[in-house]
Amino acid sequence: MDPLEKIFGKTAQMTVLKNLIERQNEPTYLSGIAEETGLSHASVSRVITPLIESGIVLEKPLGKQIRTFQANMESEKTKLVIDFYNKINQMVD
Repeated sequence: MDPLEKIFGKTAQMTVLKNLIERQNEPTYLSGIAEETGLSHASVSRVITPLIESGIVLEKPLGKQIRTFQANMESEKTKLVIDFYNKINQMVD
């Protein structure tokens, strides 16, 4: 089991956050996140909103209907989350 899942449980929001952390320098689409995580497009759309509102994820529109998402590497919150993620993954039970 993933170390974060042991602590926080397996939730759709955690799954999306982990996906964006693991590809932190690559913008992606809702459909890309859904495909990589196995979540539905609707689930990704629902759980990514609070991550955007908190400033951890950046949303950038491409045209009228296409949006990309990426970890906000300028945010101190994001840096702390990534640091925690990296440290917890280094620990061995």
